Amino acid sequence: MTIENIGLFQAMSAKMNYLAERQKVISQNVANADTPGYTSQDLNKVDFGRMVDKITQDHKSISLATSEAGHMLPPNQAIPAKEGKNKTPYEVAPDGNAVVLEEQMIRASQNQMDYSLMINLYRNNVDMMRTALGRQQ
Repeated sequence: MTIENIGLFQAMSAKMNYLAERQKVISQNVANADTPGYTSQDLNKVDFGRMVDKITQDHKSISLATSEAGHMLPPNQAIPAKEGKNKTPYEVAPDGNAVVLEEQMIRASQNQMDYSLMINLYRNNVDMMRTALGRQQ
């Protein structure tokens, strides 16, 4: 068994993949800061309740059977994050560009802090497992 098969590590990997994709979208926004008519984009946050509603609507005859209340959905049933445009840009240049560089830098900074948090959590959990197995760091 590898650590990739453990639910906690799968969840942290999924979050890190989401953050990597979000960084790509943010960098695309910054690259298009001078493109006329470009509207900044961002990834929608994944909402667990929305995922369950979508699954039950798509498959009315399928119900999830779990033995514990905290069980997670199988990976093939999770709804991926989608790219979306900002609903109402509050600052638009005369050429129609709606990218605010300061806002994008704040998003990039927050994204980087979240990614660092996931890396630290991942590393700490691996270290705990090594300690529990009696191995040196």
